[in-house]
Amino acid sequence: MLVDLARNDVNRTCRPETVKVEKLMAIEKFSHVIHLTSMVTGLLREGKNRFDAFRSIFPAGTVSGAPKLKAIELVMGLEKERRGVYAGAVGRFDFADDEMDTCIAIRTMTFKDGVAYLQAGGGIVYDSVEEDEYVETLNKLMGNVRALDGAESE
Repeated sequence: MLVDLARNDVNRTCRPETVKVEKLMAIEKFSHVIHLTSMVTGLLREGKNRFDAFRSIFPAGTVSGAPKLKAIELVMGLEKERRGVYAGAVGRFDFADDEMDTCIAIRTMTFKDGVAYLQAGGGIVYDSVEEDEYVETLNKLMGNVRALDGAESE
């Protein structure tokens, strides 16, 4: 479902015949979690630029849900805190080469007034088990927790 949502987002600014799933559900292992990752690519339509592509993709369906607009509306009504950088885009726009490289900030640590704030989330679907999602979210935060523990012990 999320790959289909990404294909639809990319298709809004790219030539339909060029939209491709370059990588589908590849397994990537990290220190505390394992992810399935996919990559959707396309060539921009005439009259569209990378900023148009950026606007059509973000917020990404993987962190907003589907259908995207309704999911965003629900999230904004249910979440008690604003997300800040969490679930947003981090990247670069290279003006010399007309390139863009972005990613989704799915594990974040921000500091304000001497307090560290960690954010991570889980994908909720119709058969999600609340306790399992909570444990998964804690596992996702462990890399940042270990970084803080290491910094405090120095």
